[in-house]
Amino acid sequence: MNVIVIGGGAGGMAAAITAADNGHQVTVLERQARVGRKLLSTGNGRCNLSNTHAAEEHYHGDSALVSDVLRRFGVEDTLRWFGELGLLTVTEDSGRLYPFSNMASSVVDVLRFALEKRGVTVVTGAPVTGIRVKDHAFTVTTEEGVYTADAVILAAGGAAGAKVGGVMDGYRLAKALGHHRTALYPAIVQLRTDPTYPRALKGVKAEAAVSVCRSGEVLAQRTGEVLFTEYGVSGPAVFDVSRAAATVGERLTCVLDLLPEWDEERTVRELSRRRNLLAGHEARELFTGLLHPRLGQVVVKASGFTAQPLECLTDDDIRCIATTAHRFALPVLGTCGFDQAQVTAGGLRTDEFDPDTLESRLVPGLYACGEVLDVDGDCGGFNLQWAWSSGRLAGMLGE
Repeated sequence: MNVIVIGGGAGGMAAAITAADNGHQVTVLERQARVGRKLLSTGNGRCNLSNTHAAEEHYHGDSALVSDVLRRFGVEDTLRWFGELGLLTVTEDSGRLYPFSNMASSVVDVLRFALEKRGVTVVTGAPVTGIRVKDHAFTVTTEEGVYTADAVILAAGGAAGAKVGGVMDGYRLAKALGHHRTALYPAIVQLRTDPTYPRALKGVKAEAAVSVCRSGEVLAQRTGEVLFTEYGVSGPAVFDVSRAAATVGERLTCVLDLLPEWDEERTVRELSRRRNLLAGHEARELFTGLLHPRLGQVVVKASGFTAQPLECLTDDDIRCIATTAHRFALPVLGTCGFDQAQVTAGGLRTDEFDPDTLESRLVPGLYACGEVLDVDGDCGGFNLQWAWSSGRLAGMLGE
């Protein structure tokens, strides 16, 4: 059977290799100049290719579909598959999985070698402009030529990361065949907040519990590294709550607990001790040795104190500063856009695809996998695991 895979990213390559292993003639059509370009930028160039904790609770959209797919092709199966392709991996204490070389290029190379070994035809610089179906046969048109196939696997990715291949192609092509999609939002992305304090803290990193709140209700919360930027906050913990900020809307606040391992009473006791220990210094030095110097000074300033002598701070003043440290609030203006997002929240409606095969219920012979579907995962390798799992399932072509 002749199979065309639209998209040469993680899911597309996994689908193409699997289909070829099952004896099919496979052609990959990739709009970029090379396959796997987006993969090269993942994990800060290290490629966080999976996570040992991959399970339904780490996914959004149709998370039930994820559970079904992971039962077929889970993390252990993925590691075994990559091992057969020649990739060695290492596992961090957090569960994140990386190539042994710590280089994303290693992942791309073993996939590229696997495509070559199986005789998969890879056509790059080939944006697909249309798909037609007649008598169960597909005609796929690109800017350079026309291809025919018995089956098509749509692995065109999502709208995130335009500089490394994020496009709307998959949604547009599926819509022309009768499919529908949900609303699209940037996810795993930086938050834009009131810049007053972040701008003063640009480049500062801190461990914090990060919450996205509206009217006092916590919509999402994660603990981890936070990076202050000129326009707001970034970092792994922020990435994991950014989906809530993108999808919920306005009147949100990003609340940082800058001492997440302490309760407020412990902080009050420690700050009271420091008031006496550092007598003769200004109030802004209260967090010296406890927080990053600039961060500590900003917390004191946000509490309404700066140049007063430390010994002049009352017990109520100390409690006010402690409260600020545990509830450092930044009004949310929105998220950064799809250009800076690592993944797309939303996508093709999954109820229009068979969960056992990922074949379209509307167009027999059409399959979809990866980010183009309404599935997105948390930061930490979960989205790539979805790409491998769904790509391999789609590549089975219902067999």
